[in-house]
Amino acid sequence: MEAAITSRDNAKIKFACAVRDSEKRRAQEGLFFAEGPKLCLELAKSCTPRMAFATAAAMAKTPMLSALNPAEIAPHVAEKLAGTKSSQDVFVLFETPAPAASVLQTAQRILALEGVQDPGNVGTLLRSAAAFGFDAVLLGAGCAAPFSPKTLRSSMGAAGRLPVVQTENLPAALQTLRSRGVTCLAAALYRSVALDEAGSDFPQGLCVVIGSEGQGLTQETIDACDLAVRIPMTDRVESLNAGVAGSVLLWQFRGV
Repeated sequence: MEAAITSRDNAKIKFACAVRDSEKRRAQEGLFFAEGPKLCLELAKSCTPRMAFATAAAMAKTPMLSALNPAEIAPHVAEKLAGTKSSQDVFVLFETPAPAASVLQTAQRILALEGVQDPGNVGTLLRSAAAFGFDAVLLGAGCAAPFSPKTLRSSMGAAGRLPVVQTENLPAALQTLRSRGVTCLAAALYRSVALDEAGSDFPQGLCVVIGSEGQGLTQETIDACDLAVRIPMTDRVESLNAGVAGSVLLWQFRGV
């Protein structure tokens, strides 16, 4: 058995921290960083672990972690790896899934996001999409990275269970979906219909398109959709955040 890593300057520890902190480094290495026993074990069901670390206390508490073959680390090393205030003592670098854009040719329930910058909202929407039977996610420009530590914590690993395809031209991607009969519904206030008026039968597939709370969807993206829909609300609030509003839409058009 290898000796525990006790140096905070260990090359593997420094590498893991670099992947944790830099989206550019994550893209270069094809890896993402996850923290915590529950999240890491969940991700291991759908993603390939490349490098894992855990304290002796974490291993004793959660014996199932042995399947990840983690290197033992001292508690003060875990503190360096921790991306949160309180270390969860388990850290894994996973290979980033890279689904082909062709998954959109057969997906029947698709979530599309534009300009949703908050990792918490993106993570919430990924989790809701998985919960409500959607089978692919399309991320347009300006969205928080699906495999950043903050997004992962919010999604509880949903990005590992759903194919996530990124595009720099969301309107064009929506037009491609429509060309095969997928109905694209834009979440927007103006010139929109209430959810219960949007119908429920989408035999060729459905794409729900959601923008940020502050900016909403661009007009070009709305124009690329079949219909704009809105959530009926009282006048007590002006709007819902993207995570909440999007989750309502995903439930309304669920495929489960």
